[in-house]
Amino acid sequence: MKYARMGSEMRTPLARARGLGSAKDGASHWWVQRLTAAALVVLGLWFVCLVLSLLHADYASARAALARPWNAVLMIAFTAAMFWHAQLGLQVVIEDYVHTRWREIALLVLVKFLAVLGALACALAVLRVALGS
Repeated sequence: MKYARMGSEMRTPLARARGLGSAKDGASHWWVQRLTAAALVVLGLWFVCLVLSLLHADYASARAALARPWNAVLMIAFTAAMFWHAQLGLQVVIEDYVHTRWREIALLVLVKFLAVLGALACALAVLRVALGS
């Protein structure tokens, strides 16, 4: 009976902390940043192809191209991934170089707020173009 509860007590402090980082979520932050970067590579290639195909197009054909469902969805995904990736990168910079705790927290909140606001504004703009309003 006494040996049943020894599982976590037998681990060293290093084994319990391994992979957690100083804020207990360093590995997931790293993975999300890499996944958004990979998504931005693919979506960035799509975006460049879209822009090149519309290089000499007029406003009506550019609007019609963005109104296609897949293009609208991919544009919203592109802007959302871009703002998410930027927020993650700025978070790392702020955590590393801002040493006053209240300034760090204020900047982190501001960056998150602006990233969400920017992503929502871009999604609204794409939806307005795609839905024709």
